[in-house]
Amino acid sequence: MNSNIDDTLPSGGAASVAASAPASWSELFSGRNAFYALALAGGVTLHAVNMYIATTVMPSVIADIGGLDFYAWATTLFVAASILGAALTAKLLKSAGPRGAYVIATLLFCVGTLVCSLALNMPVMLAGRAVQGLGGGFLYALAYGLTRVVLPERLWGRAIGLISAMFGIATLIGPAIGGVFAEYGAWRAAFWSLLPFAALFALLAFATLPRSSWDHNERVSVPFLQLVLLMGAVLAVSAGSLSAETTWKLVGLLAGLLLIALIAAVETGAKARLLPKKSFRISTPLGALYLMIALLMLSMQPEIFVPYLLQKLHGQSPLWAGYLAALMAIGWTVASFLSSRWQERGGDRLALAGPVLALAGLVLLAVFLPVEGGGDWSLLAPISAGLILVGFGIGLAWPSLVTRVYQNAPATEQDLAAGGMTTVQLFAIAFGTACAGMVANFAGIAEPGDVAGASSAAFWLGGIFAVAPAIGVLVAVKVVRLTGR
Repeated sequence: MNSNIDDTLPSGGAASVAASAPASWSELFSGRNAFYALALAGGVTLHAVNMYIATTVMPSVIADIGGLDFYAWATTLFVAASILGAALTAKLLKSAGPRGAYVIATLLFCVGTLVCSLALNMPVMLAGRAVQGLGGGFLYALAYGLTRVVLPERLWGRAIGLISAMFGIATLIGPAIGGVFAEYGAWRAAFWSLLPFAALFALLAFATLPRSSWDHNERVSVPFLQLVLLMGAVLAVSAGSLSAETTWKLVGLLAGLLLIALIAAVETGAKARLLPKKSFRISTPLGALYLMIALLMLSMQPEIFVPYLLQKLHGQSPLWAGYLAALMAIGWTVASFLSSRWQERGGDRLALAGPVLALAGLVLLAVFLPVEGGGDWSLLAPISAGLILVGFGIGLAWPSLVTRVYQNAPATEQDLAAGGMTTVQLFAIAFGTACAGMVANFAGIAEPGDVAGASSAAFWLGGIFAVAPAIGVLVAVKVVRLTGR
């Protein structure tokens, strides 16, 4: 690396370094690369751990400050703000540079976290969650955007595998941390306990990241209309999913789909875009890649009901149900690390295998999860295998997909492409979560409820969401054909 990297990266950047030898984990975790990896992965970890801590302590928050009617909006506003942050990341990078962008994102996260920890009522809590989400969205998108700026291309797969694995790790430690604080009635401490770690990562980023990037010629404009439509789509689907009336659920879903179609129409002729050119066309490399990312994210959304279904149908305690549900995250984490090594020899096969494994996992869940059992491992074993397969399939394909986005994005739209990955991912999570709620309610999880409702919901969640990876297999074939190496 150039000795002036503290100020700027040399023309062509780290991304232009030729992959003269296979990458290794030791190379990623040695020298300056180790500081980059720690800073970028640390920001994602903060964002992800916070998500799971907040979910765990929210019942305690409601018991203390009230606001049950707005319970779900603590997550809705957080996700919506995260999508906004991801969409604005390219503009932030252009304006503040890598170092400044990371520090600003961390400061926003810290301010939101502090507001949450001091909240005396639900409106203040919601405001804090929104600011947290904005900062967290920036941190998440910056991790992908800065990977190509500060690391040589041969390390992209390793770095992306590391970043991807942080969400899986957060799924394991976030609920545990939140549960400990909630157990002792200290939900406020659950929020402010993140502040020292946020400060540490901000200092590390300030000391190591370059002030400016090598891609000075990238043009960045804020797509205000598309952002309004995107936020409207997220809020419409989320609001619809909260209604007890089937009609309003369908209205919310249809409104969200209509707004997505409007975004695609606006993007066609817009100068300021949410995604790189032609990203809404599946016939293009980026269009196929973004669709693949969205389908994989949709595949895992039945996960939100797995703890409840394991307790209701298979006699598991809340603790064990939570840990069994975490098998999906464990599968993702393990596969992310393995994939970053394997893709150097078989990236095409990994892209194809990912949705196939996710499909197999959802089929197992659709077959075995609805069957009532009292903790019988003849049922729990295939259920566990299904959860692992879904996560493993996503983690297996993820580093290859992200690397291909970098490689196929126009030189003048690299930051936009990187931010677009996070935008698509977070939107698919929000959309899929709302759809999972609709499917479960339609299937009778609340009415008739009890074992019969839970069994019906388990079957339809696994069956309907299996459509996403099934389509993903076809899209993966197209991805390989358009971007194969």
